[in-house]
Amino acid sequence: MRFYDRDKELNILNTNWNQTTERGRLSVVIGRRRIGKTTMLRKSAEEGNQPLLYLYVSKDNERVLTGKFQEAAEQALGLQIFGRLETFAQFFELLMRYGQQNHFTLIFDEFQNFIKVNPAIPSHIQDIWDKNHEKVKVNMVACGSIYSMMHKIFDNEDEPLYGRQDCRINMQPFRISVLKEVLHDHNPKYTSEDLLCLYMLTGGVAKYVAWLMDAKAVTKAKMLRWVTQAGSPYLSEGTELIMSEFGKDYTNYLSILQLIASGLTTQSEIDGAIGKNTGAYLDNLEVEYSYIHHRQPMFSKPGGRNSRWQLDDCFLRFWFRFILRNQALVEMERNDLLLEIVERDYEQYSGLVLEQYFRQKWMEEERVTLVGNYWDRKGVNEIDMIAINEIDKKAVVAEVKRQRKKLNSSELAGKVSTIIKKLAKYEIRQIGLTMEDM
Repeated sequence: MRFYDRDKELNILNTNWNQTTERGRLSVVIGRRRIGKTTMLRKSAEEGNQPLLYLYVSKDNERVLTGKFQEAAEQALGLQIFGRLETFAQFFELLMRYGQQNHFTLIFDEFQNFIKVNPAIPSHIQDIWDKNHEKVKVNMVACGSIYSMMHKIFDNEDEPLYGRQDCRINMQPFRISVLKEVLHDHNPKYTSEDLLCLYMLTGGVAKYVAWLMDAKAVTKAKMLRWVTQAGSPYLSEGTELIMSEFGKDYTNYLSILQLIASGLTTQSEIDGAIGKNTGAYLDNLEVEYSYIHHRQPMFSKPGGRNSRWQLDDCFLRFWFRFILRNQALVEMERNDLLLEIVERDYEQYSGLVLEQYFRQKWMEEERVTLVGNYWDRKGVNEIDMIAINEIDKKAVVAEVKRQRKKLNSSELAGKVSTIIKKLAKYEIRQIGLTMEDM
C-alpha cells in the first residue's frame, strides 16, 4: 500500500529539519504500535533529502547495541569510529561531535527500550545533549510506541529528559476521509458495508489497513475471511500488543480490557467480575496507558457518578470480542467456525461501531465544538449522538441505525424532550443517520 496522508505531521518535521541548520532540536513522536510512525519519519527524511541515521533500539546488551549503532553510523553517514565502543554514552558523544560540522537527522526508534538496555541512558543523553545541542546541526527524533514509558521519560519532572523536547507529535489513526481514499484506490466500487467493516477492523491504524489492502481483502466478506483465517496476524496481534505494553502484569489488564469490550463499563461491574477493587488498574489504563477513557453523558457535571469506561480502539475491541473470546477455536485451527461466529454477530456488533463512526465523522468534517452521546441513570433514554456548535448556537441530535427503516423519529423526539432544558440556548435539528449517510 502506498503512503497516505500525514501532511500536517510531515510539515512539522520539515520545519524542524530546516531549523536545525543552526542548532539541534529534539522531537518526540508517540503513537500506538502499527500507527505508521517509522514509515512517516522515513518518508520525511526521504522527501527532504536528509542524511539519515536510523537506529532501532532493541533490548540488547548495551555493548552489543552500541556495536550495532556504530555499524549503522558508518553505513549511513560514513562516520568512521575506530575501536569498539563500550557504552552508548561514548557513541552519542561522538555523534554530537560529528553533528557540529554535519547536518543530519537522527532517529531513535522504540526509544523507550533504552530503559531496558540501561536505565542510566536517558541521563547520559540529557547530559551530552545539554552540552552540545546549541552548537550541533542534529535533528534528533525520539520515537516510541509504549505510551506509558514515553510519557514517563519526557513528561515526568523527576526524569532527566523532562523539558528537553522542542516538539511533540502524537500520531493518530487515519481520518475517515483517508480511509475512504484508501478503499477507493483499491476498490473503486466499494460499498458502505465495506467501509464500515474496514473501520471496524482497523480504526484507521495504518498497518492494519495496509495488511488488508495488500492481501486484496477489500470487501466486507474478504476482510472478515482474511482476519479469521489461519496465519492471519490479526489472531496474535492483540496478545503481542498487550504484552509489550504491560509486561509481567499483563494478565490483570488483559482481563479488565476484555470485560470493558464485552459491555461491562462501570467499575462496580468490573470489580464484581474480577473479584477485587480495580480502581488503580482503571486509572492506569486511562492516565498512564491511554487505552480507555472515562466517559460521561453530555451535560453531566465533571466527576459525576453516571459514567462509563470505554475502549475506543476499534481493533482491540474487535479482537477482545471475537478473537480472544474464541481462542480455543484458533488453537484447534477451526478458523471456519470462528468466521461463522463473526458473521453471525456482525450486524449487531457493527451497529454499535456505526455510532462511533458517525461521532468521529462529525468531529472531523462538520462545524462543531463538542460531540458526544447521552444516557440517563436508568439507561432508558439513550441518544446515539449529540453534536453542538457553541459558536453558532446550533445542536444536532441524531439516532443511528444500520437501516433507515429502523429509524424512529417520534421516539427520538421523546428522548430529546427529556434534555430540552439543557439545549435551551441552541437551535436543535433532529436527524437519523444510517449507512446511506456514511
